[in-house]
Amino acid sequence: MEKARRVVVSGMAINVPIGDTLDTFYGNLIAGKSAITRWRFEGADRSLSKVGGDLTGYDTAAKLDALASRLPADVTKRLRRLVKKAPFSTRLTLLCAADGMLDAGLPEGYDPDRTGVVVGGHNLANNLVYRNNVQFTVEPEYIDSMLALHGLDTDQAASVGDALGLHGPVYTMGGACASANLALRNALDEIRYHDLDVMIVAGAVLDFSPVDLQAMAIMGAISWKAFHDEPHRASRPYDADREGFIPAHGTGVLVLEELEHARRRGARLHAEVLGVSTGSDGSHLPVPSVEGQARTMRRLLRSTGVRPEEVDYVSAHATSTPLGDVAEIRSIKEVFGSHAQKLKINATKSMLGHTCWAAPATETVAALLQMRHGTLHPSINIDRLDPEVDLDVCANRAVVHPVRTLLKNSFGFGGINCCALFRKPD
Repeated sequence: MEKARRVVVSGMAINVPIGDTLDTFYGNLIAGKSAITRWRFEGADRSLSKVGGDLTGYDTAAKLDALASRLPADVTKRLRRLVKKAPFSTRLTLLCAADGMLDAGLPEGYDPDRTGVVVGGHNLANNLVYRNNVQFTVEPEYIDSMLALHGLDTDQAASVGDALGLHGPVYTMGGACASANLALRNALDEIRYHDLDVMIVAGAVLDFSPVDLQAMAIMGAISWKAFHDEPHRASRPYDADREGFIPAHGTGVLVLEELEHARRRGARLHAEVLGVSTGSDGSHLPVPSVEGQARTMRRLLRSTGVRPEEVDYVSAHATSTPLGDVAEIRSIKEVFGSHAQKLKINATKSMLGHTCWAAPATETVAALLQMRHGTLHPSINIDRLDPEVDLDVCANRAVVHPVRTLLKNSFGFGGINCCALFRKPD
């Protein structure tokens, strides 16, 4: 059997409330800056949950202007046309994808027949659909005439393909909070086994509606009882007083490329993707399973041939829920044994909040930047460390720590587990 092709991350891009460039984003992470404010989008004030990572009002025109001078004229023309008409989430995906291709050094020179897009996420246009439902009850004739297209998740991947002139596969992958890691897994397979050179992996913004926030609050999944007047303190993984995750807007892009293809053009390599494994808990309920998480991590290590002691750092799922944070710590200890005490772990969600379907992408961008710089960001807002958290979670401090191999955990509602392993390029 022919050996699988090696795949690298040759480009990255980010858009979260604490940065839409890699340098700004990393600087704010190391400084421990929170992205959490009060929600600003229309209708959010009616929900029990008042705080989140909000990109409402993001200046897409300014970002487009910043990208335009570096893009080929035909791409800029198509991008302007699409961004002008696209709904909120799709606009941000389009801009982030173009930004990621620029970071990869691929504004030109890629084969459109051998380049594709996979978007991680589902039900991405919830707020668009909600607003049109409200309008429908008032006057059906005045709903958005493009809802039948823009309301589809597939419109995101297709729009990126349109803007960049791609003819390779374009599609979406849904798996709750593991979505972007599942997208990464499929993109990896597209290059390894389906003759693609480049795949754009985009974790898309989940455009929350007020109903989404209210439902999650009633379920008890998100924080809503405290911190309305101190939003920056609301997301607190590993803290004894955590009460639930903080929903947030955010998008992240990883450009995957076959190693020799990247080498031939002298590309800068952010990391090699060693593998992505997925599994399930066999339960549709949003209750974390130590066994299910451990099983997925073990499968990943076994399939990649990486020994537990080779892993230096875990970018944790760590959502700030009472059950989830402890379950993940237990699963890490079960998989890594005594080496768990030597690992460094941190919670990017302590600053970003939970970017939901996009979280594996936004947090992988954060993890790879930390790998590059050799300094890990703090897990902020740990006033009283949960006594069950007995591993080094970089509590309230940045830590100098060289990283060669890192694990990215993602665990979605419905027991959907997906973990990825990356190695620093030689």
